[in-house]
Amino acid sequence: MGRADELMPVRRGEETDYGFPPLTDELRELVEVTERTATADGRTDVRVLVMRPKASAGPLPVLMHFHGGAFCHLSPDDFAGIDAGTALSQDVVVVSVDYRLAPEHPFPAGPEDCYTALLWTVASAGELGVDVDRLVVSGGSAGGALSAAVALMARDRNGPRLAAQALTIPVTDDRLRTPSMRQYAQSPGFSGTAAEGMWLHYLGEDRDVATTSPYAAPARATDLSGLPPAIVVTHGLDPLRDEGIEYALALLAAGVAVELINIPGSYHGAPPEDPGAVERGYAHYARALAAALRPAGHAEEARS
Repeated sequence: MGRADELMPVRRGEETDYGFPPLTDELRELVEVTERTATADGRTDVRVLVMRPKASAGPLPVLMHFHGGAFCHLSPDDFAGIDAGTALSQDVVVVSVDYRLAPEHPFPAGPEDCYTALLWTVASAGELGVDVDRLVVSGGSAGGALSAAVALMARDRNGPRLAAQALTIPVTDDRLRTPSMRQYAQSPGFSGTAAEGMWLHYLGEDRDVATTSPYAAPARATDLSGLPPAIVVTHGLDPLRDEGIEYALALLAAGVAVELINIPGSYHGAPPEDPGAVERGYAHYARALAAALRPAGHAEEARS
């Protein structure tokens, strides 16, 4: 067993209940769920789940969702109930991406798969019934890293244009040197120790720390100018808290519009100490996301 497995074991094929809301029969009555294969420019085929409110007509905004799970765990199926709920509450098409997982498929497989799915979504806009001028990339934890990476890729590769990037409790920095990373090394839920194992799985145990790509760890980027507006959510008791805040501040310094929400009394992957703060914080996030999906000039409003 390597050090990565000691710090954060990866188990495949085991039934684990993460407590995520399920995709119920009631949601299936309201949301069309289809499984598709995304491909673009001869890239690796990527499985996606597409969710669209059945009652909605006309081109809808589109939310790309890159799921969390430390780059090593979970799939869009685990988040299907959440994504269906988002499709309804925001009246959007959600495209949830089944990117390849480490350690079997280390960086850059994950962000390249997510970028492929983005290219496919834009190319398939007519078929999907989406308005790509209102396209937001989103994700939590490792999914936040992937969302930020795709935003960087889209800028560096001349498109597609993104309306915003929504990063919740994002992974951004492999150097593990922030005060919150040290403070919550052994915290409930996802800990600083697990974060160390995550990076070893994702980048390899023999990696050269001096050469980490910003597409792996967005905090490594030396130029954040020209990126889409960002919504960044951090949790007060999370080892990732400070790197998320620092990334938001770096975006601001580069001239990017940022809405930063820090939720006190909340862990990463464990029940919060202050449920009321979590409710308020994510209500704020939902409003910010709705504004990003329907910017000024669009008459539609997200459902409450």
